Amino acid sequence: MPDRLSPPVNVFAGSRLDRMATHRDDAEMLARHLASPQSRFLPLWRGRHLISDAGGVPCAAMPTLAELGAPDLDRHPWAFLGVDGAGGLFAVDLGALDDPAATIDGAPVTWRFEELRPLAALLPREEAALLAQARGLLNWRAAHRYCGVCGAPNRPDQAGNRLVCANGHHGFPRTDPVVIMLVHHRDRALLARGTRFPSGSAVLSALAGFLEPGESAEEAVEREVFEEVGVRVRDVRYHSSQPWPFPGSLMLGYHAEATDTALVLDPAEIVEARWLTREQLRQPDVHGFELPGPIAIARQLVEAWLGED
Repeated sequence: MPDRLSPPVNVFAGSRLDRMATHRDDAEMLARHLASPQSRFLPLWRGRHLISDAGGVPCAAMPTLAELGAPDLDRHPWAFLGVDGAGGLFAVDLGALDDPAATIDGAPVTWRFEELRPLAALLPREEAALLAQARGLLNWRAAHRYCGVCGAPNRPDQAGNRLVCANGHHGFPRTDPVVIMLVHHRDRALLARGTRFPSGSAVLSALAGFLEPGESAEEAVEREVFEEVGVRVRDVRYHSSQPWPFPGSLMLGYHAEATDTALVLDPAEIVEARWLTREQLRQPDVHGFELPGPIAIARQLVEAWLGED
């Protein structure tokens, strides 16, 4: 498939997989891919992904169904992700197994289940995007075992990309939109540490918050900034977006100009907030703070603003 992003700005974006969305009801096609020795699986086990260190560089391990030990797919939630040049690609949740590595036929010693967040920046970009897709789908499946309308048990449909209950109600994968914004005023930008950050963390990040019903993304930017730090903003400009599979959000990145710099922090949300110059942002260790990691869209917002100088 041709590139859709040139290049992808953020980690977890940029997949070239053909999702075959209009063919998910094709039972014959699905059975053919499930039976094909060229089809591969992205296993998830209790929030961890199967990773290979072959060659000393981490990458996503993508075993065939046979290499997985031919698990009973009726017992393990799975979903069809799409096809690439090598064949079909599926996600499968092995969380019901105590030791999934024991079921993998002749698993290389370089294979292990690892957390995605610390590895994402090291993985090939397209593989990180595939793992985000797999993780998002399986997280959604795990959180929606029962119908939200009538409470009846859900069953998978459309190759695991839709849920249907016994009363015919349909459920689709859930993605929660979040605005994240770098607020700036002249030669300074505003970063903050939220109450949800780990104790002792020195990271300062962009402000963020979930969209509310009946609200545009731009309106959410204005509301969240005022609620969290008491600052009014204008000139809200879109930068980029990022899938964020922890557990299933879409981060919508913006820059916004503050009309003043006086801060009134919401103590329920914000522990600390600082106006920082470009010089300080380029040398965070010298000034006693850390920037968000390279996989975060907040870091891209900061880097983009620094590049405007």
